[in-house]
Amino acid sequence: MIRTEGLTKRYGSALALDAVDLHVPEGAVYGLIGPNGAGKTTLLGILAGLRQPTAGSVHISARGANVAVLPDTPRFDGWLTAFETVDLARTIGPNPAEAERVSQVLCDAGLEDAIDRRVGGFSRGMLQRLGIAATIVNRPHLLLLDEPSSALDPLGRREVLDLVTQLREEATVVFSSHILSDVQEVCDTVGILRQGQLVFEGRVQDLIDEQTTPRYLIRLRSNSGASVQALEAADWVKKVSILGRGQLSVEVTSTPQAERFLVHVLAASNAEVISIAPQAATLEDVVLEIVA
Repeated sequence: MIRTEGLTKRYGSALALDAVDLHVPEGAVYGLIGPNGAGKTTLLGILAGLRQPTAGSVHISARGANVAVLPDTPRFDGWLTAFETVDLARTIGPNPAEAERVSQVLCDAGLEDAIDRRVGGFSRGMLQRLGIAATIVNRPHLLLLDEPSSALDPLGRREVLDLVTQLREEATVVFSSHILSDVQEVCDTVGILRQGQLVFEGRVQDLIDEQTTPRYLIRLRSNSGASVQALEAADWVKKVSILGRGQLSVEVTSTPQAERFLVHVLAASNAEVISIAPQAATLEDVVLEIVA
């Protein structure tokens, strides 16, 4: 759906994007992540046609001609009602949706009780919901979402994630967010920006599997001092972290060796073991290692 080649953007002497080669498959939910100042909003602005690159090119499939953009802080005319706002958005573009869809998307966004309220009194979370409704009303083929759940409470976030999951069948979605658990849940592909450079692009699960260090969570009933020393002496142990309340996190260099010797090391140190379990890696663990 989207391909960029050598995409570069400068603001004076500041380099916001540095030769970014992005590939967004059609039908994907693509997570765009990175620390503040990494270039995410600049990249979304260029993809939306709202900013011009300094160098490089952007290629968007013909199916992506119907593009909708949700900025991180959507703003609307305060004298309009929620219905009027989304109805106005419905009329923008060459193929307006049917009028009946306005109420439908407002309900999907959790605003069924505020359809006839003027938006000037909406909270930031309600404006975020309204922005989502206005963005999806015309069934865009390409959807660019900049922090769509940042101002929402847990229930609102859940509803937005469910909406994005439903959109997977209808549109290609670029989902920029600092909430990495959300990205891990709804995105199948991810791109990581750091200081304007695309440092990783690929499937979320591949990233987690390839980049993370195997870890085990150990719960002990007795003093862990002797066990920590014994584990640190093992050549297949990379790091031992004391988490408190008898819990240890053990990073290992070899999963087969850990599976074979971990129990023996603990037994030799007279540890009273309550449980041993592998720690599932998260996208947040991986991204912190990459962008640190």
